[in-house]
Amino acid sequence: MAEFLPVNGEEMRARDWQYCDFVVVSGDAYVDHPSFGCAIISRLLESMGFRVGILSQPDFRTADSFKEFGRPRYAFLVGSGNVDSMVAHYSVAKVRRNVDEYSPGGRPGKRPDRAATVYCNLAKQAYPEVPVVVGGLEASLRRFAHYDYWDDTVMPSILDDCGADLLTFGMGEHQTRLIAERLAKGEAPAAMHDIPGTCYLTDSFGLPEGYIECAGFNKVSADKVAYAKACRIQMDNQDPLTGKPVVQKQKSGKYLVQNKPSMPLYRPELDSVYALPFTRTYHPMYEAMGGIPAIEEVGFSIAQNRGCFGGCNFCAITLHQGRRVTSRSADSILEEGKRITESPNFKGYIHDVGGPTADFRLPSCKEQMKNGMCADRKCLAPTPCPKLLVDHKEYVSILRRLRELPGVKKVFIRSGIRYDYLMLDKDETFFKELIEHHVSGQLKVAPEHCAPTTLKYMGKPNVEVFNRFVKRFYQLTKSAGKKQYLVPYLMSSHPGSTLKDAVELAEWLQKNKMRPEQVQDFYPTPGTVSTCMFYTGLDPYTMKPLYVAKTSEEKALQRALLQYFDPRNKEKVRKALAMTGRTDLLPILLPYEKRQPAERQQPGRKNTAKPVKQNNPREKQNKWHNVKSRANANKK
Repeated sequence: MAEFLPVNGEEMRARDWQYCDFVVVSGDAYVDHPSFGCAIISRLLESMGFRVGILSQPDFRTADSFKEFGRPRYAFLVGSGNVDSMVAHYSVAKVRRNVDEYSPGGRPGKRPDRAATVYCNLAKQAYPEVPVVVGGLEASLRRFAHYDYWDDTVMPSILDDCGADLLTFGMGEHQTRLIAERLAKGEAPAAMHDIPGTCYLTDSFGLPEGYIECAGFNKVSADKVAYAKACRIQMDNQDPLTGKPVVQKQKSGKYLVQNKPSMPLYRPELDSVYALPFTRTYHPMYEAMGGIPAIEEVGFSIAQNRGCFGGCNFCAITLHQGRRVTSRSADSILEEGKRITESPNFKGYIHDVGGPTADFRLPSCKEQMKNGMCADRKCLAPTPCPKLLVDHKEYVSILRRLRELPGVKKVFIRSGIRYDYLMLDKDETFFKELIEHHVSGQLKVAPEHCAPTTLKYMGKPNVEVFNRFVKRFYQLTKSAGKKQYLVPYLMSSHPGSTLKDAVELAEWLQKNKMRPEQVQDFYPTPGTVSTCMFYTGLDPYTMKPLYVAKTSEEKALQRALLQYFDPRNKEKVRKALAMTGRTDLLPILLPYEKRQPAERQQPGRKNTAKPVKQNNPREKQNKWHNVKSRANANKK
């Protein structure tokens, strides 16, 4: 059985080590499972023959905590954890969270705000001469000058603040391997400015050939038009084939250089990563503290792909994993399934076989393999590209083989499917088997909204696609003799969403008898296109202005409309309908209220909505923690 890597000096010395080659620093508790970036990077380095120590959630009040293993021979590799530390700490209302799923017992306070920056500075204080490489989601999303929602200001690149020598962005296996090999040969980080998937700071004489420059920190922090144009340049250069080096002058006067993105791991490489000897659980030191809640769902889940060509504007995946989809081989997935069944805690249920989007296994089209992803259009929205490859056959075959493994009772799909992609498949085999075998009573899908303008700014398809999916889902569910339900993810106050759009969404929900238990206000996380829209009030692709709900009052009104049926929201719903001239909807959305004379239907407006039954029970939504690359609370 695999051993955990050492988590302190005592465990290091128990292996007869006098030093570690690399110390991997994480804001999460140490969970040795491939859903955690820290585990993948540390096991990769171990497979290369390096001695690796895990410094998990170090005391961020003192640099002495970074001396636990002594001086690392080659470098500190620093990440904040699977989720941006500010998202982990604060709700969209900027209220401090009272639970941290990635900490022992779920108790908060084990990592600092902006953890990657704090950790890098402490590592440099502890050993100024030791190279520091920062990576992971927090570094990826903050690599350029970016709007910081929590301080409501534009901040420079994380490299300008944290003092690291290099930054790796995206899924970091290729970069980590090259950096480790070259450090071991005696190269300094300053000589490693040619590695794809990395960023560095330099003077003007150190700029690479063929670069494209976007407006610098001073400009984008003062000029929202410049910020939006810079965002477009950055997004257009995220493809490993067509992207150019991007340069941006920072607050310090140094230039940030983003090299071309690293090529994604292809199938054999992905297979080798997931074959590393993970223990698939948290370190035993956490047992007495209540364990690590985030492992509850992913412990018996399988990540079968990376990347997402869905390209939703509010999603961090585009800037982190990228739009190109790669997937593991069937044999690799089956081998992991077998390892799961051998766990003493396995109860017969594989909780997920998915990824950023569960049913993507192929590149979006053949052309992208030669020419890269299109910069001027999305693969699925607003309408599907005619060249899109749609095929679920291999995925169906893998799911069937997993269901046949001894000891497996059920294989679920919980990481989300793209219903628009599913509806393009003329072969309904996967759709039928999804309903028959892979839904745990409720299937999560993400229409997000119904108003055409809002969906356009989200990068989502027209709601009619979702309506057709819903109809077919319930037809097939009935044919299968099952009682299963759809749980829609919905978002309020996304840039471009007006109060009238929110009223339209409430009307659509009522008409379709949907009563969402959980809704999400738009959360402006660093680096996304939607966050650029939120800050600038501009669409970076057209440079046209758009409406943005920013006051707490309007956000509350939009959110209340999504749960219009909750009596606690009645006054907000009443106010929103009055403000938008839609008091004709009062007897529809608030049927439990007595209709007042002033609330009569407005002349000239025909009320076509049908009354809704009062008893519309919904099963309690399952608690589910998505700790894959959307890591974040940033995923659709």
